Amino acid sequence: MSHRSPFLAAALLASSLTAMPALAQTAPGTDEEKIFYALGLSVARSLESFQLTPAELEFVVAGLRDQIGAKPAQVDLEEFGPRIRTLAEARTAAAAAEEKVAGQEFLAREAAAPGAVKAESGLVKRVLQEGSGASPKADDMVKVHYEGTLRDGKVFDSSAKHGQPAQFRLGGVIPCWTEALQTMKVGEKARITCPAELAYGDRGFPGSIPAGATLAFDVELLEILAPEAATPAPVQP
Repeated sequence: MSHRSPFLAAALLASSLTAMPALAQTAPGTDEEKIFYALGLSVARSLESFQLTPAELEFVVAGLRDQIGAKPAQVDLEEFGPRIRTLAEARTAAAAAEEKVAGQEFLAREAAAPGAVKAESGLVKRVLQEGSGASPKADDMVKVHYEGTLRDGKVFDSSAKHGQPAQFRLGGVIPCWTEALQTMKVGEKARITCPAELAYGDRGFPGSIPAGATLAFDVELLEILAPEAATPAPVQP
């Protein structure tokens, strides 16, 4: 019975890119080369939870070379293969704990900004532009413009990126949004800062949001939609 996990397969494939520096220095030209390059990006994102050091990566490369070269394995895959997921989960938890500490400092700075209000749940809201319309309920469909950033200011998603406002049922997104947008009026713009437990928690969002991350969103509530008028649009929250 094989114990090869998706984590092991991803690690081996990513290591193959590391083992071939000449290819890594060549910009992809053809569509096929670009697909392979995209595959490398995807694999690298799947390995983020391991937080590999250069020394650890060398062991991964060694395993790849031995397997491809049909050399005897230096460890028993039946024994150590099942431990890969456990290691990934442990490192994700450690990274999340560290990120949460930094996130609390970020949240405190946001709460200290002029006009900011911290809710009992822990989210912080600061009105940037007053609105004059109605406020949505949790079961309403809404249309918004938004930009989401990490605590370092890096933008991880936005409605501008998708080329249109986002439309969604307010009760179907992260708890921070569900709570905060119910306090907004149509036409209002606000900065909403979300602690990890009201956003993506300890798992994060692979490839864009670290585990345990505190997030900030600049949101403009454009409209409360009638259910039949809503058309789905991409939205990460």
